[in-house]
Amino acid sequence: MPRTVIYDLKGGFGSLKRVNELYELESEAQGRGGVCISKCPRPIDTVRAYLNIRFLYAFDSTKKSRTGPTVISTAPPIHPSPYLASLSTDSIPPRPTISTVKYWSDFSHLYYHPRSIVQLNDYSLGSSIQPFENYTSGDELFESLDKEHDLLDRDLRLWVEECDQMQGVQVFTGSDDAWGGFASRYVERLRDEYGKVGIWVWGLEGGLEEGRKNSRLRRATNTARALHDLSTYASYYVPVSISLPHLPKYVSLNRLSAWHTSALLATAIESVTLPCRSKRAGHRRPTFNDFEAALNINGNQRISQLAFSVLDPQVLKDKLRQVGEPSHSDPRAGNSQYSHALARKDSPDACDTAGTDLDVNLLPEVIDETLVSLKRSEKAAHVFGQVESLRGPFGAQGIEAQSEDDGYSRKRRRLHGMPLVERFQSTLLFEILDTFPEVFRGVSESRLVAVHAALTTSSSVAKRVKGLQRVVARTVGLDEREALGNGLGEIAEAYEKGWSSGSDGDSD
Repeated sequence: MPRTVIYDLKGGFGSLKRVNELYELESEAQGRGGVCISKCPRPIDTVRAYLNIRFLYAFDSTKKSRTGPTVISTAPPIHPSPYLASLSTDSIPPRPTISTVKYWSDFSHLYYHPRSIVQLNDYSLGSSIQPFENYTSGDELFESLDKEHDLLDRDLRLWVEECDQMQGVQVFTGSDDAWGGFASRYVERLRDEYGKVGIWVWGLEGGLEEGRKNSRLRRATNTARALHDLSTYASYYVPVSISLPHLPKYVSLNRLSAWHTSALLATAIESVTLPCRSKRAGHRRPTFNDFEAALNINGNQRISQLAFSVLDPQVLKDKLRQVGEPSHSDPRAGNSQYSHALARKDSPDACDTAGTDLDVNLLPEVIDETLVSLKRSEKAAHVFGQVESLRGPFGAQGIEAQSEDDGYSRKRRRLHGMPLVERFQSTLLFEILDTFPEVFRGVSESRLVAVHAALTTSSSVAKRVKGLQRVVARTVGLDEREALGNGLGEIAEAYEKGWSSGSDGDSD
């Protein structure tokens, strides 16, 4: 049972009901005076339900007052997807498809605690009458709900009290719509309540290529406000784009499907945070604080970019048997130059470089004031710090040597102006589940892939922030423009201070 709190709009949970079969059995046992034996979810279960929303209207047509007979209007029920419906029978569940996955619950077979599901009834999903689009709408919604219920005390405190050694809180939110405003106020309350706890925010951004200009300007302004506020209160903020124009050949992605795009994000985020959830014999498990120490070099760099590559584990094993021999085969599911990255990592100077040449870069595109995505600079960005997570048979050369004298290595790199690199390795491969879309070509029958993921603090963040700064200079009112613009400018300066593009080749 995950320790999670999920907020969504009315109708956003699909067929997922708040009290599922597991807790229905518990409540029935308690009602009969019995005892529920187990509270643990079974390995594979169904989440089958429907959401029946009722609206009550009572009025008198002559007096126009709230009297008279009650009229019940029932919304059509949302039926479970074929995949979920088959889990309750003995039949083989069909694989989900784009046409059958309409909600995130259509491919989830977890049992959530009833207090993990929180529906916000003030807005409806996909409503054209009252859309949940503006940053201020989310801000105001949180303020009204928190004033009435104290959301942290009602929704979060239960899970915090169950944690013995809580590393921190992870927040996944959209940042280019009203959810950015809601999450900003939520994180601000989290920071006030748990001042020393690490708060990591993953901000999801859509693309700015589609839609009318007013809509694109609104999303860009929402993104700028969310980035400014979330990076202020969060321990770390990682913007990730679900509109990816540049993808390797081994990725087959339907950009209009949230199911497909969420699969890429899940692969990267689950892999890069794996070291914080696993422990090797004889090694201390890293925490989010360790990640922050490696990424936040200057003390005010709290924004990183996320990138990853997917590789064939069998080809990696074959390459490790040929150490020192030239190889032109590519272990990735498509084609790239990962053999060079392997050679660099195994070299004596491996700790002097940062492996930023990964296939899928989830950092949102840099835009100008006209919302046109600028071409990524061919010049390599300056890297301040990096955390790499390698899951698969990558070998241990360079990684063990780095951990032997970590303090000396960090001092040497800081004195020479080199990036700080922390590498963590696990033999646990990434499993492609039955509900996972076919976004990776060439996956073997074992449905296991190796993943190389990295969080990087680099000068690319400054270019992204400056682009948003130029946008808000045109769209935000005078009363907010100066404060927001200056705040974004200070954030961008943190990724330029102490380094300029022309100093790399100088003798100083």
